[in-house]
Amino acid sequence: MFSNLRSLIFKLDPETAHSLAIKSLKFNFIPNILDEEKNNPLFKTKLFNKEIENPIGMAAGFDKNAEVYNSLFNLGFGFVEVGTVTPLEQYGNPKPRVFRLVEDEALINRLGFNNLGSKNIADRIKRNNPTGLLGINIGPNKDSEDRTNDYIQCLKMFNGVSDYITVNISSPNTEDLRNFHDQKKLDDLLKLIEKEKRNLNSKTPIAVKVSPDINDKEIMKISEVLLDNEIEAAIISNTSDTTRENLQNTQSHQKGGLSGKPIELKSSELIRKFYKVLKGRIKIIGVGGVDSGRSAYQKFLAGADYLQLYTGMVFRGPNIVGLIKKELKEILLKDGVKNFNEIIGKKD
Repeated sequence: MFSNLRSLIFKLDPETAHSLAIKSLKFNFIPNILDEEKNNPLFKTKLFNKEIENPIGMAAGFDKNAEVYNSLFNLGFGFVEVGTVTPLEQYGNPKPRVFRLVEDEALINRLGFNNLGSKNIADRIKRNNPTGLLGINIGPNKDSEDRTNDYIQCLKMFNGVSDYITVNISSPNTEDLRNFHDQKKLDDLLKLIEKEKRNLNSKTPIAVKVSPDINDKEIMKISEVLLDNEIEAAIISNTSDTTRENLQNTQSHQKGGLSGKPIELKSSELIRKFYKVLKGRIKIIGVGGVDSGRSAYQKFLAGADYLQLYTGMVFRGPNIVGLIKKELKEILLKDGVKNFNEIIGKKD
């Protein structure tokens, strides 16, 4: 059914198609086909000390303005992350800024944190109580003179509004944002965030979202900073501004962040390397090319405790969580496990 609909959707510009998907979810036009694996103990877990039905989350970037998170919970997602949200509303980069690479099952985007701003989005969430575990991904405004302060302003705005907050230092579409991967800059930022949390008497867990385009030395340094600052989760990883070598689509030269199938192995390898250093002391949310039971299985083996996806839904449809769980169940039952947590980090 979705394959027929997909051919129509793919005739639309990707950003137009995304807007249509948001509207359809907002008005419940997208059916929630019966999830055969709902409440299956194979998938039950805890995230930030809260029970969730499964470890498959919607990554930031889909529901940028917190419009449809409850509809996404209805589609079976175990948790949802909205944003990226900046202190002030901003349009983002000029259009066209999203490119669909059909042959590669990938997207390239250079959206640039387009969103309605922190106050509008916080007010929207307060009016529409989340029915599941909700995270908010925060970042600085493009023309901000003090990006560190932008993170602090968003932290203040969203304290107590969501179940966790993600500090996004990894988008390739905001110039020099990835400078925060520098050990001292990241440490300074996280210490200021912790100081502000103490001022607010905040218990909101903090996650940090890192780039896939980092080397082994940076992995060690970033891990050290995350551990020193007692960060609760690392999201590994964001879109890549490299990894173009084997792309087939004619749009492969477009500037921006690459997501989907082509970065699956790259992100899994990065997860494996972080897991070897972190050794379970910080939870890992694995992102990049998750679109099937097999790809989910590989992420867990590499060391991911949870998963997020976005591009996979573009290519496999709105019932992707049910499809992944059905496929993953077959693999896990062959392994003789009672819960997916048993396989985390088991890759040699």
